[in-house]
Amino acid sequence: MGISRDSRHKRRATGGRKANLKKKRQYETGRPPANTKLGPARIHTVRCRGGNLKFRAMRLESGNFSWGSEVCTKKTRVLDVVYNASNNELVRTKTLVKNSIIQVDATPFRTWYEQHYGVKVGVKKTKKVEEEAPQNVSAKVAERQKTRTLDPALDDAFASGRLLACISSRPGQSGRCDGYILEGKELEFYSKILKKKKGAK
Repeated sequence: MGISRDSRHKRRATGGRKANLKKKRQYETGRPPANTKLGPARIHTVRCRGGNLKFRAMRLESGNFSWGSEVCTKKTRVLDVVYNASNNELVRTKTLVKNSIIQVDATPFRTWYEQHYGVKVGVKKTKKVEEEAPQNVSAKVAERQKTRTLDPALDDAFASGRLLACISSRPGQSGRCDGYILEGKELEFYSKILKKKKGAK
């Protein structure tokens, strides 16, 4: 019969049954979910209504992630799916969907931060980078140091080499896995949930 997005087959809000007075229409059709998994990129093109295209990601392994407070976006590897508010099954099967909480590789962000601010992150004591920089570069770095703040929770994450991120694109529609790095209250909230889940095991 195919997947249909109509509501004629459903009951009324009061619980009463409705007479289904017409057949299914093509404009009501739906398609099966993409269930994008972790792995080497594989993207199918789907021709849609009006000749438009959707890019159905079957497997993805990397994406562009934005570090909001530092206004920095880097392409990085997706390492694992750790939490999904809608369904634990999507965590077990490592399915990438919008708003999944995932772990990404911290290396590109660490490299940028150390170069931009001239400090090491993810180590117990913050040290200056050893290399001697030219005068104009060191002046620029010193100026940036004045306004530099790094969340201690993020510093710990850099030490482990994995950052928590949230997917904000729709891999099954756009064929991309893009998102943002969790920080502040949001990072605190999800860290607490993950700790609780670990404790329950």
